[in-house]
Parts: sequence; structure tokens; C-alpha cells
Amino acid sequence: MNISVQNQDKCRIIVDAMGGDFAPQNAVEGAILASDENKNIDLYLVGQKEKIIQVLNEKNLQFDESKIIHTSQVIEMGDAAAASLKSKPDSSIVVGCQYVKDKKADAFVSAGNTGAMMTASTLIMGRIPGVGRPTIGAEFPSTRGICYLYDVGAGKDSKPQHLFEYAVMGVIYAKAMGRIKNPSVGLLSMGEEESKGNEVTLAAYKLLKDSDLNFIGNVEGRDILNGPADVVICDGFVGNIILKFGESVPKLLKHLLQETAKKSFIDKLKIGLSKGVLKKSLKNMDYQEHGGVPLLGVNGISIIGHGSSTSKAIKNMVLKASQMYDHQLVSKIENSLKKNQNN
Repeated sequence: MNISVQNQDKCRIIVDAMGGDFAPQNAVEGAILASDENKNIDLYLVGQKEKIIQVLNEKNLQFDESKIIHTSQVIEMGDAAAASLKSKPDSSIVVGCQYVKDKKADAFVSAGNTGAMMTASTLIMGRIPGVGRPTIGAEFPSTRGICYLYDVGAGKDSKPQHLFEYAVMGVIYAKAMGRIKNPSVGLLSMGEEESKGNEVTLAAYKLLKDSDLNFIGNVEGRDILNGPADVVICDGFVGNIILKFGESVPKLLKHLLQETAKKSFIDKLKIGLSKGVLKKSLKNMDYQEHGGVPLLGVNGISIIGHGSSTSKAIKNMVLKASQMYDHQLVSKIENSLKKNQNN
């Protein structure tokens, strides 16, 4: 299928209709919700055409069927990442990434197999020149507003240069998407002192200190939610553990409130009255609000969503891809890395 190049003022976004535990229903619904909300999106759906059309008919959704990119294969959630790219070349993930690689699309969005998405985006789209390893980040609510944590699982055993690159890319994202004028950067370590940390963090500290980034030094785990850093950098092994721990907090809070309500009618009444305020306060901890996470460092826009993504989460993933396109994040990352390499 040839995607039209007539409307290049629009962001051409391909959504993986087969990606996610509730695909294609949530993927199709969420994608169309996004395109209805933002008329600057030129939307395409990739996957098994007959299943996509079935959802459109069942949900009475209006969509141009000529913008469905048919693929015959699906990479399942349990498939091995690298092997599935070879064994399923006509899958929605492989084809979607290839369209971005060939400049036939500007962004690819999927809530499918995370490993396959990261591998396909890296190998097919390729890395931005100067990027040794792409990164994914997470947004944590903090006393400053939002704290961006990189890396949270794209890789492990990071080298000092990788951590430095995460910082450069994280700062660009925080400036553009978070509208932070001069994001402060902290390096996650076991103490605030410059001498604290392992060999990797000690070497990364020097790279960050010698750069033109707004580096404030080492930060500790508690500083992610309460500290002075807008962007916190760490190895993906550590970051993924922090992310999964953070995801458990809302569920624990809900459990504690329910247990408290059981013990006293007055407490139950108080909790009931404050339910709306609590929900609003914890909004930033809801993954549906953020949709998915971008894989920064690949030569294209790649948004990776949670497998259990709702249609709301898919919608916000697509809108995030459009915002990244508007802010020209890929070219900004490339230019910033070139600048740091020349310094």
C-alpha cells in the first residue's frame, strides 16, 4: 500500500491494530478517537484487514478502509522478540516499523509485544547517528510536577556513554513535551556525594559534569518523587524495578483506603467524600493518561504501550506521537548529540 504524500503538513501515524491484550477493538477505537480529536493526524491502521473491518462495523466507526494496511501475521505477546521478526516478516509490528524506515509514515504506535517493538524499532528504523543505545522513560509525579526517569527497561548494563546519551535525550523530551525551560538532571546513585556509586556511575558523573547540561549531581531514590531533578538517569535494570514498584503504589493506596473504610463508618464517609479529589490527585500515576512511552534514539517516532491498554490509553499514545512530530524531537536529538560530540 502506498501512503499519500499529498498532505505532508499532517502527521502520518500508523497504529498497530493487532497490538495489545484487547486488540483489535481497543487499538482501533483508540486510534480513531485520537484522529477525531486532532485533525492534523493522517491515520492508518496496520493488521489483519478483515478483523479491523469487523470492529469498524460492530462499533459503527467511520474510517476509510483504503487506509488499512493488511498484514497476514501477528507477533503474539509470548513470542520471542528477535526470532519473531524473522519468522513473521509480514506482521503488523515489522511492517509498521518498515513504513517509518522508508519515510512513508512519521510514527508507529503499538501496544503489542514490547520486546518485539523495541527490537524492530531499533533494527528496522535504525538508531539516530550518535546514539549507542535507545532508551525508554517513565513519567513520575513529583513535588516539582513531573520527574522523567531514563532508562526504565530498554537495556541493561549501561555504559557511562549510554547514561550520558539518556540524559541528552531526556532533557530534549522534557523541554519539548514537559515545557521545562532548563531541565535539571540528576544521576541516580547510593548517595549525593560525587564519590558515591559504582564504576559506571562515577564515570557517567564526569561526562555529565563536563557537559553543558543542567547537571545537579547525584540523587537518591527518594529524590525521584521529592527531589530537585526534572530528569533522573539510571541503568535500565534499576529503572525497570523502580517503574514496576511505582505501578504498584496506586493499587496499594486503594487497598489501604478500603481497609480503613471497613473499620469505621465515619472514615468510610470521609473517604467517599474525598474520592473525587483523590482520583484527581493520582491522575498522573494512571498509565492511561500517559498512554505509552516513546523509544528515544531510534530514527523515527516509536510509541510503545502497555499490553492491557484501554482505548483511552491508545488514544493518548497516538496524540503523544503527534506531539513529538510537531516538536521535531528526532531531529532535535540528532542535533543535540552532534553538538555534544563536537564539544
